[in-house]
Amino acid sequence: MTESKSMILGCAGKSLAPEEIRFYRDERPWGFILFARNIGEAEQIRDLVASMRDCVGRPDAPVFIDQEGGRVQRLRPPLAPNYPAGGALGALWRDDREAGRRAAWLLARLHAFDLSRLGITADCLPVLDVPVEGASDVIGARAYGKEPNAVIELGRASAEGLMSGGVLPVMKHIPGHGRAFADTHFALPTVDTPLAELRRHDFAPFKALNHLPMAMTAHVVYSVVDPDNPATTSAKVVNEVIRGEIGFDGLLMSDDTSMKALSGDFPTKAAAILAAGVDLVLHCNGVFEEMSGIASRTTALEGKSLARAERALTYIKSRDVADENAIRAEFATYFEAVA
Repeated sequence: MTESKSMILGCAGKSLAPEEIRFYRDERPWGFILFARNIGEAEQIRDLVASMRDCVGRPDAPVFIDQEGGRVQRLRPPLAPNYPAGGALGALWRDDREAGRRAAWLLARLHAFDLSRLGITADCLPVLDVPVEGASDVIGARAYGKEPNAVIELGRASAEGLMSGGVLPVMKHIPGHGRAFADTHFALPTVDTPLAELRRHDFAPFKALNHLPMAMTAHVVYSVVDPDNPATTSAKVVNEVIRGEIGFDGLLMSDDTSMKALSGDFPTKAAAILAAGVDLVLHCNGVFEEMSGIASRTTALEGKSLARAERALTYIKSRDVADENAIRAEFATYFEAVA
């Protein structure tokens, strides 16, 4: 792997501006992420993805997207059908567990078909947060359910469906966003729940799926662990909870540094994230000045972080031989509107 910096960056539009090309060549992000503003028609997306990889000289540089279904779905018709959210899979699972698990796998395998044909190799899915009554709707119907077993079973099936199609899954938001009573896009939530209840309810899906290759942190303060810092910038949460309690030894990326939950300027945010033990700094909105600030304090990807990154990339390199039409037809038996 050509030396890369410990960051994943977005871009401003549907093609790279000259200043972005120069910046990526100089700063060498490990990966990239796409949002709706970057999405046009299929050939444009393939060209954008190829140009990103060309800038860093790595044909396997991962390109991420949030393609869950429901309201968090960057690819829309005609590029991909409007798929159901995680909550719809959870409702099916509550009626028939085997049907729910199968539908979750099928949906994730369809995501893999949709993404792979565009050169996109990583999906920020499954959502393993377990909401509680009254929590912010920022998770809401994105969650598979309000009890850990549903989230574990459907999260596992979703991750396996993505990996079967050669797409890297990213479980989120570790160690759990379901108790946040504020939307982290705009404010920093604090969770005061006792540790025993967090273990039973919030941490449980991440612990059950701690073998997965990649996870995204939560911009949430867990006062019982670290009252002063959100998980994303807390060495105590990263080391004692994520790496220790949960036992996750995969590649750990921050949630978006352009969200308002994190305080400080962008160089300060990047330095704090890496100092906490998070492997990769994520910046999504494509604002050039902000990306420059992130890059100014982001160091080379090396040591354990590099080993985790190399291991994660192995999940992109193999996929099953599957009949897309047959999988779409089977999925339509569960969600007819997506036929």
